[in-house]
Amino acid sequence: GTDELADLDTKIAAAGDKAIVLEVEIFDRLRDEVLSHQEALADCAAALAETDVFTGLAQLAAEEDYVRPRIDDSLAFDIEAGRHPVVEKALRRQSEGDSFIPNDCRLAEEGEPCLTVVTGPNMAGKSTFLRQNAVIAVLAQAGSFVPARSAHIGIVDRLFSRVGASDNLARGQSTFMVEMLETAAILNQATARSLVILDEVGRGTSTFDGMSIAWATLEHLHSRTKCRGLFATHYHELTTLSEKLDRLRNVSMTVREWNGDVVFLHEVQDGPADRSYGLAVAKLAGLPRAVTTRAGQVLAKLEAGGAANQTVPELPLFAGAAEPPAPPPLPEPSPCLERLDEIAPDDLTPREALELIYELKAMRGRDEY
Repeated sequence: GTDELADLDTKIAAAGDKAIVLEVEIFDRLRDEVLSHQEALADCAAALAETDVFTGLAQLAAEEDYVRPRIDDSLAFDIEAGRHPVVEKALRRQSEGDSFIPNDCRLAEEGEPCLTVVTGPNMAGKSTFLRQNAVIAVLAQAGSFVPARSAHIGIVDRLFSRVGASDNLARGQSTFMVEMLETAAILNQATARSLVILDEVGRGTSTFDGMSIAWATLEHLHSRTKCRGLFATHYHELTTLSEKLDRLRNVSMTVREWNGDVVFLHEVQDGPADRSYGLAVAKLAGLPRAVTTRAGQVLAKLEAGGAANQTVPELPLFAGAAEPPAPPPLPEPSPCLERLDEIAPDDLTPREALELIYELKAMRGRDEY
């Protein structure tokens, strides 16, 4: 019996080795067969991938009401009722009745590229407006229909964006340094055929430094690069540049005030915003009333002094904050509640509990509750 078991063990081990050898031989034959047809297989895979991409884009265009863009060699950029495809779908999934508000974007006047300064409060949709037009340009040049009523885009050689805040502390680069590096790359590489979107250039340093950098950047893009672009900013002083730069225009995000609160309409209108509504957004975020009240006092002092006369003696930034309103007086102690505090419910008999209810009822009837 032992010899038979040993013989069986040998056969099993040999069978395993033989199976491995056969698998390797089959794999080698399959590999050689595939390699002999590699060009045809690669062409087939590429065709399937391309078909898959454009089938998906066609389905998306049909389901989401996209339009065929007009692409040519001009410097036009004329989007009518453009939408952000991702934000639009996200709003629809929320099922709260909100729908995406489409907006026009025109970055060329009489065949000449122009820059548009976008102002308005936070949360009003400036960044969404910038990004949706960049996405439309990318989709159009990728061969897709675009989320808009109509779109005429002159070919963009490169798309540049400086949006958001990030740092690279591992390399010793602060948020502002990263912002300046990205801005420098744009100013050094952009051409007249480029599309540039810039969001809040200069916000990482002092007010005057930041505004000066943003001012000079805008002038450079307008007069030297001469590209199409969107420039979102809270520096309202930049909107006055449209008076001396002929290809610079201003638009703003529409808001309305209602009972002391702001309502964001997410619509783009011609002309600069009248103010930033920063305090209103701070209130929406839940800052304590004492903080927003004090901020209003400081803002009034700054606006009264003017940008050229903001000195510490005139602005008591380190003065004590206004005293918060006194809390309402505590109500008089209730005799009814005091009586309840004296009672141990587990020690009451049913009759005593019933009598207690009548007693409390009588106390309330005498307006002592």
